[in-house]
Amino acid sequence: MPDDSKDQPGNYGNPEIPAAAPEKGSPVSSRQNGHEAIRAVLERRRPERLIYAPNYWQWFSHQRAHGTLPAEIAHCQTQLELLQTLGLDVFSRNVYCDQRRCWFGGLSECQFQDIRVEQTETPAGNDLLITRTFHTSAGDLTERQRHVHDQSTLVQEKFTVSDTARELDAYEQLVASRRWKFIAERYQRQQRQVGQHGLVVAGELFSPLKMLHFDLGPEETTFLLLDHPDRVAELLAQHEQAQLDLVRQMAESGVPVMMAMDNLDTLFHTPRYVEQYSASFYEQASRICHEWGSLFFIHACGRQRANLKQIAALGVDGLEGVASPPLGDVELDEAFALTGDRFLLTGGLSAADVDRLQTRKATRLYVRQLFDRLRPYAHRFLFASACNTAFTTRWEQLIWLRDAWLEFE
Repeated sequence: MPDDSKDQPGNYGNPEIPAAAPEKGSPVSSRQNGHEAIRAVLERRRPERLIYAPNYWQWFSHQRAHGTLPAEIAHCQTQLELLQTLGLDVFSRNVYCDQRRCWFGGLSECQFQDIRVEQTETPAGNDLLITRTFHTSAGDLTERQRHVHDQSTLVQEKFTVSDTARELDAYEQLVASRRWKFIAERYQRQQRQVGQHGLVVAGELFSPLKMLHFDLGPEETTFLLLDHPDRVAELLAQHEQAQLDLVRQMAESGVPVMMAMDNLDTLFHTPRYVEQYSASFYEQASRICHEWGSLFFIHACGRQRANLKQIAALGVDGLEGVASPPLGDVELDEAFALTGDRFLLTGGLSAADVDRLQTRKATRLYVRQLFDRLRPYAHRFLFASACNTAFTTRWEQLIWLRDAWLEFE
C-alpha cells in the first residue's frame, strides 16, 4: 500500500513525488498499449486492462502560461507530451486545439461563400480579445471572445446575434453561406504523434441547437425558437446539412471517432428540444459514421439521465465526460444500465471528484471502488475526465490518480 505520509501539499518540484511511469515511447512490452486497449473498447471487446485517458488541456495550458509546471514535466511543450510522459492513454479531442482561441476544433476550416469575415486579436493586459465581424448584405454581425489569462479560459463577451429583430436577416445569410472543410493531413499528423498511446478524436462538430447556443446564447435561443419557428427551422436545416457534409468528409478520410461538442445537458438540451432540434442530426451523423466504420460521440456536461435512452436509440455510440452527482444526476453504472449493451461512456472523474481527493489514500480508495463497480462494463468504459481538470488541481493529485489506475487497472 502506498505511503500516505507524503500526502501533504508540497512544492511542484518535490523529489518525493513518484517518478513518471513508462517513459514516452517505451511502454512495458507485456502490457496492452493505449491504442490496442482503446480499439478493443470501441469494438465492444473487453480490453486486457482498464483505460485511463484524462483531459489535462486547461490544467497544462495554465501551468505552462504561468511558469508553474512541475520540474518533472518542465520539458513538456504540449498536453500530449504530458500524457505520454505520465504513461497515460490518449482518447482526446483537444490534444490538437489552440487553448487560447477556441473551445474545440482545429482539424477543419470554416469557410464562407458569400460574406466577408474579419478577425482581429487585441491584447488586453494579459488577456486576449478576439473579435470577428461578419459582413453581409443585410448588415454586419460581430462577436467577441476573451481569453482570460488568470483562469486560462475562453469566455464569450458578445454573441454574434444580440438583437434578433434587427439582425436575423444577416444571421440567415451567415448560416446559409457557412461550410466546413476537413484537413485530413492535420488529423493524420496528430495521430502519428499520438501513436501507440491511443486515438485522436475529431471533435469538430456541433448540432443545430448548439449552433444557436453558440451564436445567440441559450436564453435568446429560447426566445428565437418561440418567436420565429419557421425561419429557425430553415436555419437549423441548413446548419445540419453543412455539418453532415463535414461528417462525410471525416468518415471518408478514415477518422475512426468523431464527436459533437454539444455540452449535452438536460438543463439546455431538454428531451423535447433534443427530439425536435437535434435528433435528426445525431441520427444521420451516426448512420454516416457507421457506413464508413466510424463512431459518433457527443460531449456531455452536467445532467444526463433524462436523455440517455433517447440518445442511445438514435444510434449514437457514446457520451464523453459523464459526471456523477453532484455535477451530474446519474452514476455511471446506472447510465450503462439505461443505454443498452452497445453504448460507450467516458468519465468517472469530475472536478468535484478530484477536489475531494486530497490524499493518496483517498484517491486510491476512490479509484478502487469505482473500478470495482464498473469492471463489468470494461468493454464499454473509458476512465476519463468529466469535462476537464481544474487548473487549481495539485500535481501530486495527478500522480496519485495515475498510480491508483496502474495499481487497479
